Amino acid sequence: MRPCNKAVLTIFFSLSSLLAGAQQTPKPATPSTSGQAPSLTVDRDPVRSPDAETAAPSATGQPLKKEGEGYILHRDVEEVVLNATVLEGTQLAQNLQKDNFQVFEDGVKQNIISFQHTDLPVSIALVVDNSGSMSRKRPSVNKAALDLVEASNPQDEAFVVNFSDEAYIDQDFTSNVAKLRDGLSHIESRGGTALYDAVVASADKLVADAKRPKQVLVIITDGEDNASTLTLDQTIRRVQELSGPVIYCIGLLFGDEMSHAEVRHARRALDLLSTETGGIAFFPKSIEQVDEIAAEVARDIRSQYTIGYHSSKPSSEPGFRRVQVTAEAQGMGKLTVRTRTGYFPATRVPRKSQAMQK
Repeated sequence: MRPCNKAVLTIFFSLSSLLAGAQQTPKPATPSTSGQAPSLTVDRDPVRSPDAETAAPSATGQPLKKEGEGYILHRDVEEVVLNATVLEGTQLAQNLQKDNFQVFEDGVKQNIISFQHTDLPVSIALVVDNSGSMSRKRPSVNKAALDLVEASNPQDEAFVVNFSDEAYIDQDFTSNVAKLRDGLSHIESRGGTALYDAVVASADKLVADAKRPKQVLVIITDGEDNASTLTLDQTIRRVQELSGPVIYCIGLLFGDEMSHAEVRHARRALDLLSTETGGIAFFPKSIEQVDEIAAEVARDIRSQYTIGYHSSKPSSEPGFRRVQVTAEAQGMGKLTVRTRTGYFPATRVPRKSQAMQK
């Protein structure tokens, strides 16, 4: 074990909440019978955190403000905030105004109350597959992940999660590229692929500890989940309940290590994780394309529009709410808007969890 201060943060949530509420886009699935939530551990030495009653605050909770820097983005409990990418054909559409957008919730037009098109700093989770099949790919993957950070806003912060059967924080939040490089260098390629557990634990950590209101989760993996306690549907629902991060996926599904059925299942999972949260999944044909994709992800993040509205439904009304955003602009062709497909209304703002020390 490498030297460390033994600080450990483990994120838990109640699996029963995964089945609460009304019907949703992903079909409900039976939760794990283990009773234990996915966790992130630091330096391979887990310590339990407080239970779900002291879990992370909702992303739509108290107003967030970073002092001494060039941005302020406030949120209130009732405001629904959408990060939206707009494309004209295959090109990013810039310079659109508030009046160019329309927002619909469950088919009802909503009143936009806030609008920004600014390169806001972002909190990023770099979630990288560390299973046995990734050993030869990690040098190129690590370079691409670092290039993504370097191409992003200098005020961004990121943390590194390496996962196989379990998910480990090998570098906590930092803007220091050298520290992120060190975190990515801890390669112990072995075991299975507990992708869904790693996604949920990382999303929980973003909501609990991120300093930036805008949050992104970048997944790099070469296989199908085969070791998680959670299902794909449960994972998507948890992220939606958190009003959680936009997820970008890079699926390294080339080569002959996987059957056609495994590739199809893995591709569907990564597509859904991205589409439901407003991101996009990429499937390069070779490892050499990963660096170019990372640069595209960085451009996408920095070019988004941030749109806020108050739902015309009372916040006490439960159930999944489907969201659609459209855009039109004179002199431009057909515009395609990519954002999360919906959300669950926040019913409470729990207290923030605290790191446990060993």
